Amino acid sequence: MQQETLTEKLRYQEVRFPVMELFQTLQGEGFHQGSAACFIRLGGCDVGCTWCDVKESWPLQDHPLIAVDSIAAEASSCPARIAVVTGGEPLMHQLDPLTAALHQAGMKTHLETSGAYPLSGDWDWICLSPKKFRAPIPEICPRADELKVVVYHPSDLQWAERYASQVSASCRLYLQPEWSRRELLGSLLTDYIQSHPQWALSLQLHKYIGLP
Repeated sequence: MQQETLTEKLRYQEVRFPVMELFQTLQGEGFHQGSAACFIRLGGCDVGCTWCDVKESWPLQDHPLIAVDSIAAEASSCPARIAVVTGGEPLMHQLDPLTAALHQAGMKTHLETSGAYPLSGDWDWICLSPKKFRAPIPEICPRADELKVVVYHPSDLQWAERYASQVSASCRLYLQPEWSRRELLGSLLTDYIQSHPQWALSLQLHKYIGLP
């Protein structure tokens, strides 16, 4: 058993991920809004959200491949004990080695995903943010701790309810206006949440106060 563990550890050390950026900030959205966290933004995405504000993360080849133990070491050097793995679409990658290394380094692991790829990794928190451009895999919905739906058009509210019916009863539900339409949609979402109190409002706090 010890030999198998050592072999697994050595194999994981050889794994590399395309890292666009790694930085400490405050979580700007959803349930953990305002909490200190280390963000690990992986390169690669083919979901294709037209309003994505990190389109530079999409091409895999544009980002350096970093060894998993180096990623975990840099993340754990942050005072924050939460590592948020985001993208791009992080589930394009097999994330078991990354979460194993982060847990070994004493970090909690949070995932931000559209759910378009099979779930991998060992997560303390999963934020599912489904996109119309590519539907999430149904198996991921019951695993979500948080459902965060970005609202671009009023019709997105009906679409959000469809996914709310697929997550667990304990999953937190958030509606978030797309940044460029936040003033246009603010009253609509306020009225909707008041009449559908199972939802809460998520705002991109980090953009309001000028954080990355």
